[in-house]
Amino acid sequence: MTQKPASLREQTRSVVRSLLARTAIELFAAKGYDDTTLDEVAAAAGVSRRTLFNYFRNKEDLALGGLSEQGELIAARLAERPADEDVWASLRAAFQVLEEIDMTAERRLEMITLLFGNDALRAGHAEKQGRWQDLLAPLIEPRLPDSDRRALQARAIAAAAITCLQAANEEWARLGGQVDLFDLYDAAVGAIRRPA
Repeated sequence: MTQKPASLREQTRSVVRSLLARTAIELFAAKGYDDTTLDEVAAAAGVSRRTLFNYFRNKEDLALGGLSEQGELIAARLAERPADEDVWASLRAAFQVLEEIDMTAERRLEMITLLFGNDALRAGHAEKQGRWQDLLAPLIEPRLPDSDRRALQARAIAAAAITCLQAANEEWARLGGQVDLFDLYDAAVGAIRRPA
């Protein structure tokens, strides 16, 4: 099944949404999430508050909106992996789509520091990643041996892999982005997959 190319309107909407989010993240990083108003974001982006609300429901959505799209990209990449590949190897390869997102290391560091430094955003981030679990588990399940607990096992693997990615991101930010994120991810996965 081939995917229909995005219309010019969809492409424009995506670009504007990305620019608005980037402006917001820069302001959040400079002033702090709680101290930045939506009016300030709109003014900095050169749009009206109403236009801002055409693209984002609220301030949290503005900060976290990209996570939904990231989850969809990860799921699409996982679906492309060979069916006989080790599920953990497939997940690692799927998560690497995050490194392909057009974002500088400095901006990624700002974003991750912002997400994990604010309680409301941290909770919203966890909720969005919970949705990732809903996207990934059905793709993991057919890769597991047939059993009456296969759906449970798939959800557990998805949750564990997402938690390892989150732990790796937090450590990466703590280290100032000076190490390879996926080396940290591998270390996190190794810790939970170690034989008892």
